[in-house]
Amino acid sequence: MTIRVLIIDDSALIRQLLTELLGADPDIEVVGTAPDPIIARERIKALNPDVITLDIEMPKMDGLTFLEKIMSLRPTPVVVVSTLTQRNAEAALRALELGAINYVGKPLLDIRNGIAGSADEIIEKVKEAASAHVRARETQQTHAPPIIFDHRLSSIGRVIAVGASTGGVEALQQLISALPATTPPVLVTQHMPAGFTASFARRLDQQCTVSVVEAIDGLRVLPGHVYIANGNRHMELVRSGATYRIRLHDGAPVSGHRPSVDVLFNSVAVAAGKNATGVILTGMGNDGAAGLLEMRRAGARTLGQDEASCLIYGMPKSAKLLGAVDREVPLSRMAQEMLQ
Repeated sequence: MTIRVLIIDDSALIRQLLTELLGADPDIEVVGTAPDPIIARERIKALNPDVITLDIEMPKMDGLTFLEKIMSLRPTPVVVVSTLTQRNAEAALRALELGAINYVGKPLLDIRNGIAGSADEIIEKVKEAASAHVRARETQQTHAPPIIFDHRLSSIGRVIAVGASTGGVEALQQLISALPATTPPVLVTQHMPAGFTASFARRLDQQCTVSVVEAIDGLRVLPGHVYIANGNRHMELVRSGATYRIRLHDGAPVSGHRPSVDVLFNSVAVAAGKNATGVILTGMGNDGAAGLLEMRRAGARTLGQDEASCLIYGMPKSAKLLGAVDREVPLSRMAQEMLQ
């Protein structure tokens, strides 16, 4: 089935380049373009696209405001295409929290060659977005009762490992914000480019009861803390006497990714064994499935996000089919299940 795409960008050059790039793929049809969200609103109604590419900085209405309206009123898979700056890294994370499927950076200089060099990435992310299960965002957050966890369990070697990819920013925000301060240490590998993970950790730290930090090589792992794998570096859990520490390295991509969820899960299986819990969340592909199976074989409890609550039911499905998942759980109950 052909994927119908609407391009929203205030730059005529970018609209032209994206139209040519996406239109060259036989599975994609660019059905229209728009220079700003006001015009885009009418074209979305008229054209009913399968996927929207959206710039962040635009006249009349910024892309984040427009995205929030789309996801509340007419949920549609959105891929953000915006310039590669630190300020826009923060905006891109906000877009992912609001429900955007993915993010592609536009180069500041030599835009034509830069966009052409990103052709495969843009096409892949548009196709990935077309398979996502987007839902209307709730206008008001519902607050679940606080989770009670016996703090004595945090000091006997318990550890939690979490892997996620597409849709993971929003899922991790919901999951980690539900954790109490007495939670055992949590290590998270989220597929994310370098330069994003520090901002992501800071944003979560501001929103959560637990302390959230970007991982540092050699850092001791402590209860009440969540450690986010660095973009473009593998993260492992290692034993250091009676304690755990983080190991970061620049090894080759595993399962197509660096950081890789498989690398994290395999290390946790060795270091923590039955004292660990493994959790695999929304994402495309199969990264984490083999590692989660190793955790289960080592005696760890393993959980997978269920299909209904996944943006993309790829990684959890692969893990389930491999026999790596003890139990599937809706995202809304995952924090409680992790701590049982």
